[in-house]
Amino acid sequence: MKKLILILSSLLVGLLWAEPSVLTDTAAPQETQAPQSSDTTEQNGIDTLFSNATKNNGAVVLEHSNTWDSLRAQTFRDFEWLVVDDASTDGTRALVEGWRKEASFTVRYYRQEKLGKHRAFNKAVELAQGALFLPLDSDDGCVPAALERFAFHWNAIEPARREKFSAVTARALDQHGNFVGDKLPADVLDSDSLEIKYRWKVKGEMWGFQRTDILRRFPFPDMSGVNFVPEGVVWSQIARGYKTRFINEPLRINWIGGEGGQLSAKQPPAAIAPSHALWHESVLNNETDWLLYAPLQFLRSAAHYIRFSLHCGTPLAAQLKTLASARAKLLWWLALPAGLAAYALDRLRWR
Repeated sequence: MKKLILILSSLLVGLLWAEPSVLTDTAAPQETQAPQSSDTTEQNGIDTLFSNATKNNGAVVLEHSNTWDSLRAQTFRDFEWLVVDDASTDGTRALVEGWRKEASFTVRYYRQEKLGKHRAFNKAVELAQGALFLPLDSDDGCVPAALERFAFHWNAIEPARREKFSAVTARALDQHGNFVGDKLPADVLDSDSLEIKYRWKVKGEMWGFQRTDILRRFPFPDMSGVNFVPEGVVWSQIARGYKTRFINEPLRINWIGGEGGQLSAKQPPAAIAPSHALWHESVLNNETDWLLYAPLQFLRSAAHYIRFSLHCGTPLAAQLKTLASARAKLLWWLALPAGLAAYALDRLRWR
């Protein structure tokens, strides 16, 4: 771990730099190697369940899917399961057909040709028949009453206020029954993903649904050369216009450990630059209303935006033009020396 001290206008700003292939901003995306396949599941009726398998290396993983076991055990039965298969070669279609015959709920299947997780998500939203849309990774599960509790908390929002809400989000447990992430400041809290992050400083894995109609208005961007789009790019846009009801109940079960899930430390910065530049541009354009709550975090994000944009070949003038607000442009100028230094260090270490 290296520390770069940047002095600007008598302001001392400490910026911590990790090894160049690992993003130092804790709120930044965690990217896996390009997956062989992506499965997506979804729920219909009062709730909509969608599952996206970000890592699926073989039929054994799917055959013993925690998602399938969790869905069969749900106490709430008004749902469908939509599987979007991203060109897998592990017999997914046959497995899903077997599940369809066994299931007491609707199971639908769609195949796409290696288009990536964010495009699979967009396709699932397009195909969704339910009002609410809930992602769940194929190697994770949920408690038997998960959908029932989500429906309860959604219906508990007063009808006159519900139009201003897009989501209900719950906490998670690991496979050993331990809580994952921080406790919320209240058992039921009406907030949004940005306020939770900056004002309440809540960190760690959470899980919840979004309204399908809102996800259709805020799809993941489909950009040439970008194979991974961080979820925060979409969530931060939604948070600017809609509330989320956060609940302290643990409804998801995360199986922690095993392969993957973390950005490989061996990846050169140029390989991960498109998705990381996109993420930090989103932070600067959508989140700077919270600048006073986390000024150093925003300066780091501005420096990383410069750093990764340069790896993408984006000139400095073009970078500045993409920033929409005066606050974002000011952060860019303040972080420019640090961003240039980080880019230079990357070039030296990975030449």
